[in-house]
Amino acid sequence: MSTADLILMADRIHTLAGTGPRRPTAVAVAGGVIAALGDRADARDWRGPGTEVLDLGTATITPGLVDGHFHPVMGVGLTRGVDLSSVRTVEGLKAALRAAAVPPGGWLEGWGLDPNAFEGAPISHAPLVEALGPDVPVFLLLFDAHSALVSPRALDSAGVTGPREFVSGASVVCDADGRPTGHLLELEALDLVRRLLPDDAPADRRARLSELLKRMAAVGLTAANAMDFEDDSLELIRALEEDGELPVRWRFAPFVMPGTGRDGLDAVIAQQRLDGRRWRVEGAKFMIDGTVDGGTAWLDEPDSHGESTACFWPDPAEYAEAVRTLAGHGVPIVTHAIGDAGIRYVLDTYARLPRSRVPHRVEHLETLPSELIGRFRELDVTASMQPTHCTHYTRADHTDNWSSRLGKKRADRAFRARDLRDDGARLALGSDWPIAPFDPRGIIAAARLRRPAGAPEVEPVLPEQALTARMALEGYTTEAAAAAGLAGLAGQLAPGQRADLSVFALDPLTTGPDEFAESPVPLTVVDGTVTHRG
Repeated sequence: MSTADLILMADRIHTLAGTGPRRPTAVAVAGGVIAALGDRADARDWRGPGTEVLDLGTATITPGLVDGHFHPVMGVGLTRGVDLSSVRTVEGLKAALRAAAVPPGGWLEGWGLDPNAFEGAPISHAPLVEALGPDVPVFLLLFDAHSALVSPRALDSAGVTGPREFVSGASVVCDADGRPTGHLLELEALDLVRRLLPDDAPADRRARLSELLKRMAAVGLTAANAMDFEDDSLELIRALEEDGELPVRWRFAPFVMPGTGRDGLDAVIAQQRLDGRRWRVEGAKFMIDGTVDGGTAWLDEPDSHGESTACFWPDPAEYAEAVRTLAGHGVPIVTHAIGDAGIRYVLDTYARLPRSRVPHRVEHLETLPSELIGRFRELDVTASMQPTHCTHYTRADHTDNWSSRLGKKRADRAFRARDLRDDGARLALGSDWPIAPFDPRGIIAAARLRRPAGAPEVEPVLPEQALTARMALEGYTTEAAAAAGLAGLAGQLAPGQRADLSVFALDPLTTGPDEFAESPVPLTVVDGTVTHRG
């Protein structure tokens, strides 16, 4: 081999390749790819005068971790204002709002609000008025980013005085007298008010996105799948690339919304040519439904509120036609599908598509009938799931909003990660940030525990769906690479593969999941370059 640019040594190296040295303790990197694997003694032969050599002692090296579902640019905009993710009651919400600094004459914004805080009562702006009075414009994004709670002043400013009709399955929730309650469901309804919010300065957005990428690298992430490419995404990613190499690789999938005509689809096709040194546009993101918590999922039978019965697209056939058009041009399709009816329709649509080099995907898969499990393997469709959606927002006793809306039968077939893997489906794991935290250590732990890491007192949710330690790691490595059409190029540590590596102080395959969730991250490497030093 040629002289290495970088040599890493550690007591454990999990190649996940099944070939090469049985227990390598050294890896050489040259030209951005893995050049050799061996033991510490072999490393002497790989060195040159410019080689950086790092002995990481008892640490563990794995292939670089890839987040399967992320909203980087959108998330920078969605996480403005007060972080309400720790609010658990209406009284807690009022206290958080009273403690917040309201700009004189400006908007109060917040994000991450869990609807379980309302304890089954209707979600309304009454607590906002009690906390702040009637004159403050307030926009609070609920945790799912598909719904918001806004104040009466915000509704007045937007000219919203009653129900509205939308192209998608969005709605302005109103009381029995037709007055808006402040609860807005789905993106078109949110945008009625969101368009009035002050814009971030471009320099601020750029700085926040840069800081986000650094934080991702600091927890061991080397790449992520971005489920949006709207607004100023192109300008921001190019600006960061002008400043230097990105610390995280990105694959972007632009949104395709109901009502998108042929011109819009042609624009998405044209975007597939956009790329940079560590990023590219590859895919198109659809939503077939909304959320169970908001009553906008697409279920075979109504939820306990009589809701979640409709497709996000008023005519599902238009979704299918848009998918066929893009897939016919080689665009990988990504579809958000929460409910059983939605998942079935997406799989039926995919069954009529040609097989793709980059497999089509279904995101979230929250309530999944058994008869659909085998279709993922049969159709070569990637199942993309976020373990902390289950562990953060549902409860084992089904007293949470999500479970009570679905009822026991459907809640008992929730987040079926293990059933999919055991059947041979490709399972990619991720965070859906900012819907849930992106730290992969906690997500890997949650996938194994079916409860939040560090909370042994919490009863696991459907523990039979827990993944093994290896399955959880594969969901961020080998399975993620296969989902991107990169099997043989990434996801493993073998000569010729990408030199993307994550290093942990503790072994993810043998350390208890609660302990691994707190493991230090000494080093992250992307394309053979160190992007984080702990």
